[in-house]
Amino acid sequence: MSTPLSAAQHDAQTYITTHKASISDWTAQLFDLAEPAWREYRSAEWYIAKLRAEGFTVEEGSAGMPTAFCADWQNGDGPIIGTYAEYDAVPGNCQAPVPYRAPRDNLSVHASGHTDPHSALGISGLAGLLATKAAMEKHGIKGGLRFTGEPAEKVRGSKPIHAAAGYYDGLAAILSFHPFYMLPLCNTVRWDTHCGAAYAMIYRFICDTPEDWSIADGAPIPQNHSAARAPGANDALNMMYLASKSLREAMLPHQGGWSVSEAILTAGQATADNLPAGLADIQYMIRTPTLAMAEQVTRVLDRNAKTAAEMTGCRFERHWVCKSRPGLANHAIAGTVWDVMQTVGAPVWDQSATQVAQQIQTALGLPPMQDPFIPELSTLLAPQEAEALLRQDLAPSQTHATSDDYTDMTWHAPTARFYVARPALKAHKGKVYPAWVMNALGGIPETIDPMVQTAAQILALSALRLLEDKTARDDAMSEFETRRAQDPIPPLCDYTPPIHFRWPEYITTPRGRDWWIPSTPHEA
Repeated sequence: MSTPLSAAQHDAQTYITTHKASISDWTAQLFDLAEPAWREYRSAEWYIAKLRAEGFTVEEGSAGMPTAFCADWQNGDGPIIGTYAEYDAVPGNCQAPVPYRAPRDNLSVHASGHTDPHSALGISGLAGLLATKAAMEKHGIKGGLRFTGEPAEKVRGSKPIHAAAGYYDGLAAILSFHPFYMLPLCNTVRWDTHCGAAYAMIYRFICDTPEDWSIADGAPIPQNHSAARAPGANDALNMMYLASKSLREAMLPHQGGWSVSEAILTAGQATADNLPAGLADIQYMIRTPTLAMAEQVTRVLDRNAKTAAEMTGCRFERHWVCKSRPGLANHAIAGTVWDVMQTVGAPVWDQSATQVAQQIQTALGLPPMQDPFIPELSTLLAPQEAEALLRQDLAPSQTHATSDDYTDMTWHAPTARFYVARPALKAHKGKVYPAWVMNALGGIPETIDPMVQTAAQILALSALRLLEDKTARDDAMSEFETRRAQDPIPPLCDYTPPIHFRWPEYITTPRGRDWWIPSTPHEA
């Protein structure tokens, strides 16, 4: 049985439903911007302008990150509740908000697009924030709100940096929402098994003294293109890539939901065939249940990089992108949010959303289903039940699974991590939907707005519950302090924001604005 809503909570709900059309427009705007990690310039500008217009004091470029921000609003002395927006998109996922495969206007499918979608995640946070502020003003609720702009979540970028710089310190609570991305974490709250650790780094291979690679001392200047020369950075990157692939099974035990993935950022920094490539970058992302496992993988990767560099006449550098901690559970605040979720309920998709889903199935040559959405999308699942289902595939000794950098927030304030269903279709027998389907469903208003409306209400009502209920705050803080003291992990960020690498981005040239790798807009 959920706790009855206060007058302020009722008004917050009314605010969100009254502004439904505007919130939908905002979601569509962010979906269309679709800027990738560390390059979310227009997205950050949009949020900053909106927040300032709503009376927030906004610090641009917080913690040295050009596309981050920190917005504050105070209604007298009192507890401060933290929420946030993410807004980075993913290269290679450009999709228009239409029920068939098509890139956004004047772009190719190789540009970036929202997959999770962070466009809806961020606007859910913003709508909940503004509803909370309106209710606080109307009912004279003392306290404050902090709303951080978190770029580069896809590489676990900003939150470890914000955490180390103190942006989460002093908060009474933090509310972390994410569109559901795997069953059973659908319309529920994380209980015991929070996300684990994540390390990400770039190995840069530099061939700036190729003459030193020659075996013979005092070798003459090469007189032809076939003369021996240092293999160079491209070869180093290739060796690093292949060696790490082949040694992946030996890096960690065969359990725990760990993963190591890579992305080549730069290669081929030479334009003449008789010169070695001088620079190449490869990024690794390590997701593990524990920090010790992340450190073990890092040692192996360091050794691989050293060997690859020595074999190819290069030197190497390791640059950190992310070092995030495993999450800290808090049953008290999770219970508070779960109580609110039972009042708000799960999202519901109407006939217009069903028609969109059926159009997608038809576009794929599939018979349209009468009820195309996964049933779990419109049902709530108690946190303890979700926990039990999640644990079925995990070893008893494993305390964390998957990774997301919200975990760094959990070490600075009581944090609730909750999920609300995003639209997803039932599978046809023997048919797997292509990625563009989920991307499209995350941008089409009829299909994504129900999630945004539901998540915004849960955020606003949870924030107000915590502001109005001192006992709920105190219980969450007491548990937080107890758990943190049992095995404290300080911030791991000892690096500057990795903004100066060749991250994919949109660029403007005399030809206009385009993706950084130009391609024909209609290219499949």
